[in-house]
Amino acid sequence: MKKLLFLAIAAIAVSAFADRPKYVFLFIGDGMSVPQRMTAEEFSRKSGAGPLAMNAMPFSAMTRTCSADSLVTDSAAAATAIACGTKTKNHYSGVDPEGKPLFSSAAAAKKAGVKVGIVTTVTITHATPAGFYAHRNNRGDAYGISLDLADSGFDFFAGGGLDVNAKNTLKHKQYEEFGDAYEYVRSKGYKIVETKDQFLALKPGDGKVFTKFTNGALDSTIDADGTQPTLAEMVAKATEMLDGESGFFIMAEGGRIDWAGHGNDAATNLRDVLALDEAVKVAIEFQNRHPDDTLVVVTGDHETGGMSMGFAGTGYALYMDRLANQTMSVGKFGDKVNAAFKANPNLSFDDVKPIIVEAFGFKFEGDAKKDGMVLTETELKGIVEAFNHDVEFHKSKIEENSQYDGEKRYLLGGECRIVMSHKCGIGWSSGAHTAMPVLTTAKGRCAEKFSGFIENTDIAKVMKAFYE
Repeated sequence: MKKLLFLAIAAIAVSAFADRPKYVFLFIGDGMSVPQRMTAEEFSRKSGAGPLAMNAMPFSAMTRTCSADSLVTDSAAAATAIACGTKTKNHYSGVDPEGKPLFSSAAAAKKAGVKVGIVTTVTITHATPAGFYAHRNNRGDAYGISLDLADSGFDFFAGGGLDVNAKNTLKHKQYEEFGDAYEYVRSKGYKIVETKDQFLALKPGDGKVFTKFTNGALDSTIDADGTQPTLAEMVAKATEMLDGESGFFIMAEGGRIDWAGHGNDAATNLRDVLALDEAVKVAIEFQNRHPDDTLVVVTGDHETGGMSMGFAGTGYALYMDRLANQTMSVGKFGDKVNAAFKANPNLSFDDVKPIIVEAFGFKFEGDAKKDGMVLTETELKGIVEAFNHDVEFHKSKIEENSQYDGEKRYLLGGECRIVMSHKCGIGWSSGAHTAMPVLTTAKGRCAEKFSGFIENTDIAKVMKAFYE
């Protein structure tokens, strides 16, 4: 009788185990909602690359993103909801509104004996990855989050590294013993990898991995020079390192989509969406090899920037292909202009024209009605005015214009960014997060669970159930 009871319980356990995917990929585009996905989709189609892999998945769900204390969520609360299945307050990571620790889907996978990887294009202690392993009521507690990371026991961490401010900012007692947060990570058995070559050379059996490519975020895709791994390369390495009999759970974040959204930098934004899609393709290729055992889910934590496809100046026309003319982020463009100011305090507009052409592909000569990249009289006027402002602002910074009382920031990059968006037919309503729902798409085993209109917490509830 006891033997029969044991066999029955064992059969139920095997059945429950069999009902879940062995391999789970969860992709999060930080700041990515429908407009970001569709802008990248149209750009990809126009360039001949076809539709996005994330948009071609067979199941989809509109996903509500509000936090426990605001209709507009921040990344920490959103990540906590997606990871743990509980709405919490903005700025809280991995804890409920009362500050009590929550259990994430990644932690549930680890407890079930599944290998876990966390991948991001920003710092590994940033809000989205932290939602899967940290327990802090202050997303800015970089040192404390670093300790939680090391204590998680997760198998693979890849991204920019710890936050540059991951030091004794909040007087942690552990700082007296371990000092630098990297030392604490190392003390927990992690192999710290610092270069792309070292990273790509990793082999299964090398133990727990933590990357330190920088002390900050990785470069935006548009600015990348090949010295850092791409998100797709990091996901591919994670699958190689974690694949095995127990399976794996991998969360991969395209973190710089959000940063470009805050800056209303459309070309930079879409290239990071495309980079996320390349990583999704890695997962889909894996899923094609393991069709009965793999689940791939793509979502966003919130929308950033109030992006829209359609601008009054272009009527009903959209020109996504014009974004191909921009070769660098607005931030990198600003660095180039600032360097030019430092090299020549008497910088003229003619001196800065070549930098504008290099960065945005604008043309100062020609017929704007026949060539959309030719600056109109109004566009040129706005850019010149922004440059003239920057001249006076720069003089105030080097104490050559003590009477300056204008706006305390450089405006040229922002004005060029506005012109580029308008030329393409892209509008922005905000420089912050919005309450717009995001799109969740899924493919593979149990993908049908991501359909209809859902809460972001439902993602965690589905995934945690795999490991219970």
